[in-house]
Amino acid sequence: MGNVWNQKNCIFIAEAGLNHNGDLQEALSMIEVAKEAGADFVKFQRRDVKSLATESVLNAPDNRFPTLGSTYREIREKHEFSNTEYLQLIERAANLEIGFMVTPFDLKSFLDLEEVGVEHYKVASHGVTNYPLLDALALSGKPTVLSTGMSTLDEIREAVRRLRGPSGNLVAVLHCVSSYPTPSNEVNLRTINNLQEIFGIRVGYSGHELGSLPTLVAVALGATVVERHFTRDKSQEGFDHHMSLDSEELANLIRTIREVELMLGDGSKRLLESEMIARNKYRLSMVASRDLLPGEFLTTQDFHFRNPGIGIAPELADEFLGSRVIRNVAYGELILESDLQRK
Repeated sequence: MGNVWNQKNCIFIAEAGLNHNGDLQEALSMIEVAKEAGADFVKFQRRDVKSLATESVLNAPDNRFPTLGSTYREIREKHEFSNTEYLQLIERAANLEIGFMVTPFDLKSFLDLEEVGVEHYKVASHGVTNYPLLDALALSGKPTVLSTGMSTLDEIREAVRRLRGPSGNLVAVLHCVSSYPTPSNEVNLRTINNLQEIFGIRVGYSGHELGSLPTLVAVALGATVVERHFTRDKSQEGFDHHMSLDSEELANLIRTIREVELMLGDGSKRLLESEMIARNKYRLSMVASRDLLPGEFLTTQDFHFRNPGIGIAPELADEFLGSRVIRNVAYGELILESDLQRK
């Protein structure tokens, strides 16, 4: 695939996240779903579980997802893939010609992903102030997307500065609200325009809402990157299935985004070829208000304006005042330029 970062259309990231529930075959199938839906990237998440939280948090009983584990540690470990498995995911994405992206939640995860050749990274909202991770990503020089949930503007500025580094690395910023699902009164989509003005780089939207309306509005407001979670089965146990798009919803959303982009156009106001039929039919033209005879001279009392718009337009009338009539023009007929001899 070409350099997707250069495309004019909104870049769509299909977030597989943890919705594979640790099943490699499910993850491989999700890559196929993302490709079929028309996504530009499929994205996964990588965590070093033992460095994720304190021992007491990791070992605490957790009965949210009985089929995935009985402690927080077990549930988290269930969702992690080895480097060997990541190589299979990368290969599947390459064969399908869809971009592959991963969110490392810690420095070790990033270093592991570097070993398997990941080329595109995402920083989750959790990582906005994880400076060791941000600095390592900057040194890699690879394109990085930054989510900005639960962050202040000053924190975002510093994160962008670190990620861009002295070489001006490619960074995209996503407006994001870290509530699941996000209610309409908290989405605050005008933040997208604010971030565009501040940073002057690709700015987009990472949505956690139910449905698709905020995502579509984000694109209409100018989001150039969109990220949405998806799943093959919303009924599964797991962290994000309930607030994710299913396969059909994912495809419909991407298709609708492309339609929205077509509707937005390039912003240049111009007369379209498709409008000429209506223009010719409904615009006004000069029409004789009495029978006109050859040799008479046209005055303002000799015409009014009616459609169709294929004759002399109102804005040109003054140019023809005083012209000599050179053929019979009956009352109610269009007065054409060929009927007049200009003075």
